[in-house]
Amino acid sequence: MKVGFIGLGAMGAPMARHLHGAGLLTAVGNRTQAKADALAAELGVRAARSAANFADCDVVALCVSLDADVLENVAALAEVLRPGAVVVDHSTVAVETARRCRALLAAHDIAFLDAPVSGGVEGARNGKLSVMAGGDAAALEKARPAIECYAARIAHMGDTGAGQATKAVNQVLVAGINEAVCEGLALAEKLGLDPQRLLPTLMAGAAGNWFLDKRGATMLRDEFAPGFKCAHMLKDLRIVHNIAQASGARARVAELALADYAELIERGLGEADTSALIVLKRGG
Repeated sequence: MKVGFIGLGAMGAPMARHLHGAGLLTAVGNRTQAKADALAAELGVRAARSAANFADCDVVALCVSLDADVLENVAALAEVLRPGAVVVDHSTVAVETARRCRALLAAHDIAFLDAPVSGGVEGARNGKLSVMAGGDAAALEKARPAIECYAARIAHMGDTGAGQATKAVNQVLVAGINEAVCEGLALAEKLGLDPQRLLPTLMAGAAGNWFLDKRGATMLRDEFAPGFKCAHMLKDLRIVHNIAQASGARARVAELALADYAELIERGLGEADTSALIVLKRGG
């Protein structure tokens, strides 16, 4: 199997490295060419300069930021990939974007999977991501050897768009947990509690969660190196809000988080980790 990977950010680069470790990676691409050139030189694979450089790939995975980026890449790949190839999109985008991608590729007999991921930078580095896939089951089985390189769990959620719908639900939970953890730890600071005693005590009980475990200590030290940027969370929450409105569901948690992350970006913290939310919770 020959696999291409487009989008070499904090998530994409380690995912591509796992593919290389399994001997599957053929070509890498990125909007900033220098980043693709550097990784390609390091791993001894092809640095793509256009979609044509992926023409011999059986599977091409995407992990980019915006719906427009996904659509642009998919449109270009549709013109060069062979019939029977599979495009796997690990980005977080709108359900309708996923369906447009399927239609673009189906016209050329190329399969499409919307397969957003969860697990953060740590999950990508450790090859332990949770992948929620929508699309044809046979296409997922064809792409599975590639996806397994960086996934701890691969779930087929249904037809095209089901992966993105699942990610929307995931982001509601993530946003709510972030709100609670940051608010709780801001209160702990006000009360003068010792973080070295507090954090393991919280993790040992019902309050334990991934965000508290991975970000609790760093946010209390005002360290906000991004695992997942505030700007990306805001983008995801806008997608969630639109999905919730269309479905008629109440989305008060998402609406609160949407307002908070918009404020963080106004304060110039768009590139900071989502744990920078504690800055607002402190009342500063």
